[in-house]
Amino acid sequence: MTSTKYQIRTLKRGVHAHRETMLWPALLGLVALLSATSAAVTERAEYDYFKYHPMPEISQWMDQVATDHPDVVTVMKYGQTYEKRTIRLLKIGLDTGEKKKAIWMDCGIHAREWIAPAFCQYFVSQILKAHKTDLKMQEMLKNMDFYVTPVLNMDGYMYTWENNGTRLWRKNMSPGPFGCNCTGVDLNRNFDANWGTIGVSSNCCSEIYYGSRPVSEPEAQAVTYFVGTRPEEFLCFLTIHSYGQLLLVPYGHPNFTAYNYEELMEVGLGAADAIRKVHGMNYTVGSSPDVLYPNSGSSRDWAHMQKIPFSFTFELRDKGAFGFELPEDQIRPTCEEAYSGALHIITYAHDKTFSGAVATAAATLSITLLAVGVTGNSLL
Repeated sequence: MTSTKYQIRTLKRGVHAHRETMLWPALLGLVALLSATSAAVTERAEYDYFKYHPMPEISQWMDQVATDHPDVVTVMKYGQTYEKRTIRLLKIGLDTGEKKKAIWMDCGIHAREWIAPAFCQYFVSQILKAHKTDLKMQEMLKNMDFYVTPVLNMDGYMYTWENNGTRLWRKNMSPGPFGCNCTGVDLNRNFDANWGTIGVSSNCCSEIYYGSRPVSEPEAQAVTYFVGTRPEEFLCFLTIHSYGQLLLVPYGHPNFTAYNYEELMEVGLGAADAIRKVHGMNYTVGSSPDVLYPNSGSSRDWAHMQKIPFSFTFELRDKGAFGFELPEDQIRPTCEEAYSGALHIITYAHDKTFSGAVATAAATLSITLLAVGVTGNSLL
């Protein structure tokens, strides 16, 4: 078309009627651009945290969250899966220019546990919402960085989306050892924490196959390197699973007890109480041998062995009615209650660390003032 006007022919009552219409391409282009922009904004605004999302959508969501919140969110790459997918996390925190403490959270280490990645996404959304108005959250984001991996076992998670026959896949997608025709390692049996001693299988076809050696799998290597090279920074290590409605403390091996077991139980019971207050759901707190089954090689136990004090496994809803195939109408209540529980643990760890530091500084100041003859009365 070489002209800015053209003729539109319409058929009306069997007679050709001619209508000459002036159309301006620039104006039409602007309208199209505005429509596309509006659609994109609407799509972002309507990201549904209460449905299950495939991996490409989760990856796109991560990028969009970082774009929308550049002051507090950074996307970080820290490893690669067996199938060469980049493992990424969201770092959430305020840049203070100082060295900070940290919180770790990972979801989706077991592929079929779809509610876990859904929770990680919801957790991020609530942290970002709270930091705008909540003074406590602002304080915590100044003192700590949150490192959140929505899906650690990306290969396995994508496999569960292929068809109904793959939906309940648990492991990663690495090939078995020589002579084995089965695929995958249970990543939560592959960490260097009493590896291979109990609650595992050397059968490469088993769902709890522990791998050829400790930390043989690239996904476990990524976490081990990222966290293990600076464990002193981390106050909490929260790894999210399903199902069973449990809060598990170290250790999975019945012959070992966490040095701070009583405190972990106290904090865990407080988290369970916070969970119960949201929708009335009861979560059981204890070590894995006491309330579930013994196991070894878990990321939770490994983290605690690195002296990360508050290491917990969350086993989200339900108790077996739906199991790993939790309906989407349960995503919202599950996420709401789990957020309350996680926030209780994180807040406790934060306040113990930073309130203690403030108290120590105050005591030091008091001693110093007394040493130079300044009393409380003289300060009035």
